[in-house]
Amino acid sequence: MNHKNTPTCKPATLNVLVTGGGGFLGKAIVRKLIERGDRVSSFSRGNYDDLSRLGVKQIQGDLGDKRAVSAACQGMDMVFHVAAKAGVWGPFQAFYQANVKGTQNVIAACQEHAVPYLVHTSSPSVIYDGRGSMEGVNESAPYPSTFQTAYQQTKAQAEQMVVATSTEQLKTIILRPHLIWGPGDNHLAPGILARAGKILMVGNGQNKVDTIYIDNAVDAHLQAGDALQANPELSGRIYFISQGEPVREWDMVNHILKAGNKPLVTRSISQRTAFLMGAILESIHKIFRLKSEPRMTRFLAHELSTAHWFDISAAKKDWGFNPKVTSEEGLEKLKKWLEENQYATD
Repeated sequence: MNHKNTPTCKPATLNVLVTGGGGFLGKAIVRKLIERGDRVSSFSRGNYDDLSRLGVKQIQGDLGDKRAVSAACQGMDMVFHVAAKAGVWGPFQAFYQANVKGTQNVIAACQEHAVPYLVHTSSPSVIYDGRGSMEGVNESAPYPSTFQTAYQQTKAQAEQMVVATSTEQLKTIILRPHLIWGPGDNHLAPGILARAGKILMVGNGQNKVDTIYIDNAVDAHLQAGDALQANPELSGRIYFISQGEPVREWDMVNHILKAGNKPLVTRSISQRTAFLMGAILESIHKIFRLKSEPRMTRFLAHELSTAHWFDISAAKKDWGFNPKVTSEEGLEKLKKWLEENQYATD
């Protein structure tokens, strides 16, 4: 069956749970669901005033708490499982508890309460083997035999569980967004701006990567959920989503710095130097059991100096994904938001 131009019209009002509803992507998904008339609950460890003002039911809890997750999923028509522990450093068990055990609990809760649809947020990093660039890769790319980080490994495990659990009773769909950015960002842009003037380019700066503007990432999640209802044959499938236009990674870093009126990156170090620096810092952190994240790791050295962009034609064909906000428009919106939130300084 050809799913091209699959209709993704808005179905009847749904009861929807968003795990990680207090985070960057999760909160944006919550807002969009509210705008279109769905009844939305958020499952997070914290409580957020802006969600309360939207009329969102907030359920506080930890993904590792099976009872809490089960209670949150009761009575839901669809779950957007966005919450995860991200990062390139930290104890494996912490990532396993959030990403693997947490996803197990979400799946079990959906099955227990007969939730028919699950949209799972994954990451392209689950297929990265650390051996070099990935250009134009599609969803047929295999998982690597070994992983460089606990995040990659546990997200890959979670993704495979969601695929395996796809049944007539619980239909699932998995999205792999890469480098989400835009207004409301509490990680990528603020982190770059906080290190302005100290950042060194790794490599020659020619490596291209995928990114995705926050509104486009949100649209993709809702479209995928709608398409899953309209076409159950999509269940168990995985999709890359992005702006559809790879950009040089260090150009993007400088675009964000420019939006925040910060000095651009002009100095560089070789990939080899960054890799050796990462190895040394990793050793120091392990020996002295430092809880902070190293400023450089071997994985990060590779990530900052190699190309990684992906083929999004499957999402376009199967459910009509089409990024509406261009990168240029998004950067203007980001600049305005940074100024309003005092991230940008003259």
